[in-house]
Amino acid sequence: MKTLYNIIIKIVKLFCLLFKPILKTNTATIIANKIFTFGCKMLKPIFKDDGTVTPGYYATMYNKSILDELIYPRYIIGVTGSSGKGSTTSLIAHVLEGNGYKVVWNKNGSNLFNAATTLILNHTNPFTKRIKADVLLLELDESFIKTIFNKVKLTHLVITNITRDQPARNGNPDIIFNKIASSIDANTHLVINADDPIVTRFKVIHKGLITTYGIGKYKTDTKEPISNTVDAAYCPVCETKLKYNFYHYGHLGDYTCPKCKFSRNKLDFQAKDIDLDKQFMTINRNIVHLNKNVFFCCYYTLATFALLKTIGLETKDIQEYLNNQVLEAKRMKEYRLGKRKVEMIESKNENALSYLQSINFIKSEHGKKTIIIGFDNVSRRYSYNDISWLYDVDFELLNDNSIDKIFCIGRFKYDVYTRLKYAGIREEKLIIVDDLNNILELVKKKSKGSIYTMACFDMTAILKKLLNEGMKK
Repeated sequence: MKTLYNIIIKIVKLFCLLFKPILKTNTATIIANKIFTFGCKMLKPIFKDDGTVTPGYYATMYNKSILDELIYPRYIIGVTGSSGKGSTTSLIAHVLEGNGYKVVWNKNGSNLFNAATTLILNHTNPFTKRIKADVLLLELDESFIKTIFNKVKLTHLVITNITRDQPARNGNPDIIFNKIASSIDANTHLVINADDPIVTRFKVIHKGLITTYGIGKYKTDTKEPISNTVDAAYCPVCETKLKYNFYHYGHLGDYTCPKCKFSRNKLDFQAKDIDLDKQFMTINRNIVHLNKNVFFCCYYTLATFALLKTIGLETKDIQEYLNNQVLEAKRMKEYRLGKRKVEMIESKNENALSYLQSINFIKSEHGKKTIIIGFDNVSRRYSYNDISWLYDVDFELLNDNSIDKIFCIGRFKYDVYTRLKYAGIREEKLIIVDDLNNILELVKKKSKGSIYTMACFDMTAILKKLLNEGMKK
């Protein structure tokens, strides 16, 4: 299969070389991108790409400025941040499409340059160069906003949060902040999570319009941070230690600088009256449904509401597709193993706050619990295999009598096992799974209660496949 792949790639490169002068024209580039996408879908077993990434790579190899030459729709909306951007993008698209907008968006979650190029060119008329949409909506990796939108700028950018995320690639939160800041100009209307002081720093430097959103005090808030990984303890303006009225989690909450008065201030859109059991909250006194009974759902629902109101949708039209035409949650799908509930929680590797939210959700659930945790690859983008981030995750919170067993799976199962032991979790609660094909039988025989998986995307896909196969037997 690999030999055939190499032969096809050589043919494609030869074709590109022979027709290089033609491919430099915008019309030819767009048509070639569409043809190559079709070819990738037909030859998916060979390319291991369903046409979402590879075509854009070749399109920009010979026509680097193609994205600058297109005619864009009225709204060019980006969603970025360390976590939550996929769920936010999905919900925004759901409401916009429900209200009759033609939306081009990266529903597969591919958010880097080549994927964005492929998507955009596949929805562009090759002769008019016009993108065939009312809204171009993209989930965007923070590091690639500037590459995608070089001359053409976003009309709106939602920023969900900035935290310690994929440090081997991104470095620290200040680097991420600066990458976003250098990618926008005064024409971009920012919609920002003001509960995050790193994100709120945009109010100091951004010369364009800003809309803020945040969450009011909630019953699980704390006066002191519950996590050891607080990424923003000091004022980004004068470097004085911030004073928090309350923490939601991590460094997200209500804060003020006692010296220069930097704070989240009055919010344009505030969520209150949160009831996760009944799955609703109010935003500026408007009742809004939550499509999952977990706290971070409040953030992506609130971000969606704020963005859509900002571009002019009526409250009733937003509520119709949040409250009545409900979108199934992108994360946390529920399955069954016999009579036991299985919650599939996709926890993002190299992101301590993503894991913290998963842990908090599991702890809030009633009854006995079994946890499956592990991963085969630290990242899908590079092979550094740095696991130091495991020690940023507050696994100590799993020292709870309601946790019956924790199964460690995947290529890094011994690293996870060691980290959990350092967290003080008793050895008899920990089970190392050498053969993943046996995981379901082991869980059935050696554990009790509802089952929760804390795994990244690739491992979640494997577990879903095993569960689906198990239910057919």
